[in-house]
Amino acid sequence: MDGAMPATPSLPRSSADPAPVPLGPTRLTAQTPGVTAAPSPEPERVWPFPIRTALLGLAGMVLIAGGGMGAGATLIHDPVLANGAFNWIRYGHGMMLATWLLYLGLGLAIWAWIRLGRHARAGRVNHAYMIRVIVIWIAPLMIAPPLFTRDVYSYLAQGDLALHGLDPYGVGPSALPSALSDNVSIVWQNTPSPYGPLFVLLTKGIVAITGDGLTSLISGVLLMRLVLAVGFAMLWWALPRLCDRLGGNSSIALWLVGANPLLVVHLIGGAHNDMLMIGLMAVGVVLVLDRRHLAGIALVALAFSVKATAAIALPFLIWIWMAHIPLGTRSYRFVRAAFPAVGLFGGIFVLCTLAAGVDLGWIPALSGSSIVINWLSLPSGVGQAVYTVLDWFVGVGEVQPFVTVTRTLGSLLLVYILVRQWWLAREGGHDAIRRAAICMAAFALLAPVTLPWYFSWALVLAAGFAWGTASLTLAACGSVWLLLITYPSGGTALYDWGYMVVIVGVSVLAAVSLLKPDPLNLSLRFIRDAPEKALRHHP
Repeated sequence: MDGAMPATPSLPRSSADPAPVPLGPTRLTAQTPGVTAAPSPEPERVWPFPIRTALLGLAGMVLIAGGGMGAGATLIHDPVLANGAFNWIRYGHGMMLATWLLYLGLGLAIWAWIRLGRHARAGRVNHAYMIRVIVIWIAPLMIAPPLFTRDVYSYLAQGDLALHGLDPYGVGPSALPSALSDNVSIVWQNTPSPYGPLFVLLTKGIVAITGDGLTSLISGVLLMRLVLAVGFAMLWWALPRLCDRLGGNSSIALWLVGANPLLVVHLIGGAHNDMLMIGLMAVGVVLVLDRRHLAGIALVALAFSVKATAAIALPFLIWIWMAHIPLGTRSYRFVRAAFPAVGLFGGIFVLCTLAAGVDLGWIPALSGSSIVINWLSLPSGVGQAVYTVLDWFVGVGEVQPFVTVTRTLGSLLLVYILVRQWWLAREGGHDAIRRAAICMAAFALLAPVTLPWYFSWALVLAAGFAWGTASLTLAACGSVWLLLITYPSGGTALYDWGYMVVIVGVSVLAAVSLLKPDPLNLSLRFIRDAPEKALRHHP
């Protein structure tokens, strides 16, 4: 039967790149008197911290944060800028200037990220250096206005509903008028929360601390970022360990995920709860691979209690647990792994639900986001395309029926992919993680609604494997493109075709620059970014 199935897409298993230059101090070899020493190996060079690249990215992030004061998802009535000297930045030419500053910052951030990627590929930075660079880059965004989205206002408004005894799974933010609900996007004003009980509990606690007033709203955004930064720190801890278990390179993984502007700008600057979900999930996967099964499953359950997508990882972790059981038939070992895993997962979810004081209404609320239609979701895009073509010739009315049909077909295809990949992963081991990443990517692509940062889910699991040059180049191109397809205020740019042409060119240029410095030959001086063998320290 398997032979008749379509080929399974795969993530890179090994890299064809030359081995990177090892980092670390040069060791001296002791010599015995009177004995002719063999030629000593060429000493390895200890590379300095990439300060120029770090400062270039910092400058970009400062400009992004500053430009976001006028061009980001600012408050309707901003108590900081409303009557201050910088109020002009929110209107007219001031807002235009802020927008240009923000895009200049994005350009510098992308440039710095690509430079850092060349350092990582050549073995010039270790993961400790990489984490320092990431910390430097995210610092300005921790105090910036929300960027590229207004979702954080929805989070806080939903926490306010729970704090006041209303059911965030039954009503939308508009049910409780306040400064919080006033700043929620009109699309989500009447939409119940689609997030798990742990996240409702966290937002409820944040609003309890900061209040729901206009000034308190700024404090709420800042405190939300601190909570999400915990997820980022968990990711930093998990990625090098995933690489140790899966054969990847920790510097490459941290560059690809931790320093990626797609995650830094959207998940920290935009304050999306995906950051906490993927951090918990990544640590949980590491623990299961280390045979600490119960602890790992518990963390994945917490990730699920933040956002439902984390549940995709659970069935694959059961296979890994089963493979760690040495004796018994396959059925026996599966039962021994599945029963405690599912029981613990469900128990932790129930505890989070009870602690938050909510019910299971968030599960049907997951469909609320389907009111958003854009072609980043493959089924939605196909539905729109079919509607557009037919409407040219026969005038078919509304687009919604076409999108509904293609979304249904896309959901059926997604179920097939999930089930097939899970079954093919039944031997456990590293292949189970690879196939879990494939399922995460399929979910992001085939879900009724897809947003740019959804692709970070799969990237986190895939980062632990070895990546070849072609795969890294494609990932860099896609990351830059996904970063830029949203306007700073939160609106989608997917239907601005002139803008789309420009950002495709920018994305391709960034990807080519990962392999070749100054691909347009604009520099007046010779740039050398030699392959690994030329990076040795010669006497």
